[in-house]
Amino acid sequence: MRDILDVHTHTLASGHAYNTMREMAKAASEKGLEILGITEHAVSMPGTCGAFYFENLKMVERSMYGVELLLGAEVNIMDYEGRVDMEDSTMKKMDMVIASLHIPCIKPGTREENTQTCLEVMKNPYVNIIGHPDDGRYPIDYLALVQAAKEYGVLLEVNNNSLDPRCTRQGGEENIRTMLKYCREYEVPVVANSDAHTDTLVGFHKYAFEIFRDMKFPEELIVNRSGAELKKYVNKYRNL
Repeated sequence: MRDILDVHTHTLASGHAYNTMREMAKAASEKGLEILGITEHAVSMPGTCGAFYFENLKMVERSMYGVELLLGAEVNIMDYEGRVDMEDSTMKKMDMVIASLHIPCIKPGTREENTQTCLEVMKNPYVNIIGHPDDGRYPIDYLALVQAAKEYGVLLEVNNNSLDPRCTRQGGEENIRTMLKYCREYEVPVVANSDAHTDTLVGFHKYAFEIFRDMKFPEELIVNRSGAELKKYVNKYRNL
């Protein structure tokens, strides 16, 4: 299948990424992508931008180098009740919102606690994607996660960076395979993302697609094949 999108990337604004928005868009264009999502870390991540950055995204053009841009946030899950570090009123304005568990923002809980907070987050109508749910430092009940994703219409991410040997997350491949097994069983779509913090990694989904091929995961459940499929799940194109 043709992979036409990457909707989890970061620029200099996130504090620990290394390229500008235009550099990331140019890289996406050179790699033949049609849609690029830029989702800066929300305010609780050390070194990232402040709340006004997100409020002011309305001023940024949504097309560069022939690539459609979806500009939003990767919000941090802050507690086991599913609270995140961005107000609903701001999330509503984002083209797209990813919610993720990050070590600087929430300590790993029990399997039950980690699962419950993800399920609570998915109830928020402005959360579109659960980011890197594969991190073994946060054990999760993948059956419950997949069933909730189906119920609430949230995409689950297959994070290519979690499979990179340089990444500090743990158990990525094993956990992704477990999640995909349930996604296939319950017909729950996923999105492969690079989580790129440099322009050279934009659109780099090699490890994720190796797992898709090895598992013979159905193409119709991979939204990277179609912008129209992705847009069913993101705030900008939903009637909220």
